[in-house]
Amino acid sequence: MDIITLLERNLDAVVDNSCRQICEVKLKGYAKSGATMTKQKLTSLYKKVIECAKNKELIPMLHYTEKIAKERYASGYDLHEVQTAINSLEENIWQLIFKNIKPVKLAESLGLVSSILGAGKDNLARNYVALATKTKVSTINLQSLLSGSESIADNG
Repeated sequence: MDIITLLERNLDAVVDNSCRQICEVKLKGYAKSGATMTKQKLTSLYKKVIECAKNKELIPMLHYTEKIAKERYASGYDLHEVQTAINSLEENIWQLIFKNIKPVKLAESLGLVSSILGAGKDNLARNYVALATKTKVSTINLQSLLSGSESIADNG
């Protein structure tokens, strides 16, 4: 099974597991929002992961995390709460991948999901800090970061 099909077929299970974990941890902002709203937020994030994976692009996740940084900051969420929620979703996706993807495709599948969510978490944090400190957000040139990966892979 390919990664996109796997993600699409398991949306509800992954989101339910993540929602349960977040509710158990009792993060202040998410506890105030309630389980139904938390599930909606996780579902939106998960769908954004699928969209980015399908199109192999990060821009939709970057726009989305900028939006949620503004929303969560305005609603009084602590940054660590939002990062914890994303981490929970990512961990549940990893478990899904490990259980269902052939070993030969693990690195590619995990790399894709981790790249999407990693870029999202980085962008979320930068925007959140910018809101908290009233400073301009600088961007990271991901292309320049990735350009050295070929030589690392060749040497490994």
